[in-house]
Amino acid sequence: MIQNYESMGISREVADFSCMVLDELKGRFEEIDEMAEYNQLKVIKAMQDARVSAECFETSSGYGYNDRGRDTLEEVYANVFHTEAALVRPQITCGTHALAIALSANLRPGDELLSVSGKPYDTLEEVIGIRPSRGSLAEYGVTYAQVDLLFDGSFDFEGIQRAVNSRTKLVEIQRSKGYQTRPTLSVAQIGEAIAFVKSIRPDILCMVDNCYGEFVECAEPGEAGADMVVGSLIKNPGGGLAPAGGYIAGTMECVEQCAFRLTSPGLGREVGANFGVMQSFYQGLFLAPTVTASALKGAIFAANLYERLGFKVVPNGMEERHDIIQAIEFGSPGGLIAFCEGIQAAAPVDSYVKPEPWAMPGYDSDVIMAAGAFVQGSSIELSADGPLKPPYAAYFQGGLTWPHAKLGIMKSLQRLYEKGLVRIPAKGGR
Repeated sequence: MIQNYESMGISREVADFSCMVLDELKGRFEEIDEMAEYNQLKVIKAMQDARVSAECFETSSGYGYNDRGRDTLEEVYANVFHTEAALVRPQITCGTHALAIALSANLRPGDELLSVSGKPYDTLEEVIGIRPSRGSLAEYGVTYAQVDLLFDGSFDFEGIQRAVNSRTKLVEIQRSKGYQTRPTLSVAQIGEAIAFVKSIRPDILCMVDNCYGEFVECAEPGEAGADMVVGSLIKNPGGGLAPAGGYIAGTMECVEQCAFRLTSPGLGREVGANFGVMQSFYQGLFLAPTVTASALKGAIFAANLYERLGFKVVPNGMEERHDIIQAIEFGSPGGLIAFCEGIQAAAPVDSYVKPEPWAMPGYDSDVIMAAGAFVQGSSIELSADGPLKPPYAAYFQGGLTWPHAKLGIMKSLQRLYEKGLVRIPAKGGR
């Protein structure tokens, strides 16, 4: 096996150090396998209860009227996420699009959107109007307020109490950290925040940005009282097979509102061809629990490896996991770039490409991205990215299989080692 890794450009020093770290993670990995088994059974039961059949994989075109596969898939998603209904469509281009639909469908001029988990992900800033952009919620008269998390990453309940007012219509909770080095929120924490908001005003809608968090725990935010749970199919729930798409699961009223925004008033969920992607959507969801488990193992391996080398990692090597993202602070542009070069070099697609920072749309600084993926931008596949600004943190995620995630982390360390940006301790040392 060592010779195999050497043929992939991994030095003996990096291989030995990686093996030493992995020897200590066997117990953690067994727990992840148990979680995957639980969630796998949940998905299979949801499919069986919805009576999924081979006819569900047939292609529809044009208006997509009476698309059995589409309607059944949405029933499956509602079952998996414990909600009344779901909207699962290839016409939803990405997670940001799904969130924009959910927000614009359920907010009206004069309403206020309140984020209780601090600043939202960068691409949502223009959706909301924090950074001016065409067609933002701000242009339509929707105001925005924000309550930052406390220093320890928990919700500021006193701040939320003060921020809620008569115009507050929708509370947004971002489960994952985005380009921040705060802790990811657990489903239990999210449930506490939702219950608190509802105790102030039961009519306030609570939306959870669930991106990167699906199948990381036994429960999903729908079970914690969320009115809407939103995510992307080229992240966890697509299992690496979905070629595009997003989902919104929630109350029947909220989902109906979203359907009218996605398509047209008067049409809603009744239209929308599936373009022949149904089998990929179903099979991707079927694989999602085990694919997510592989990504989780990669994140935990990365945390323990780089923590031992002296880098700040969020979450740390011992913390419970609530999403698949691992943040590693390098403190310099060189470290961030070298890490991403290593991840790219481990890819099955475009491994020969050298990632470069660039002014990516929707971000306020240059961003470097490494992703040799079968589906463009699929962050359930092995990938890493980060903004070129302090603390120069890399955000690593994905890995359709554990061996590939493992190779990616080893290649990233190899690149840092070759550039003299890290010193690997002697065997057995720390």
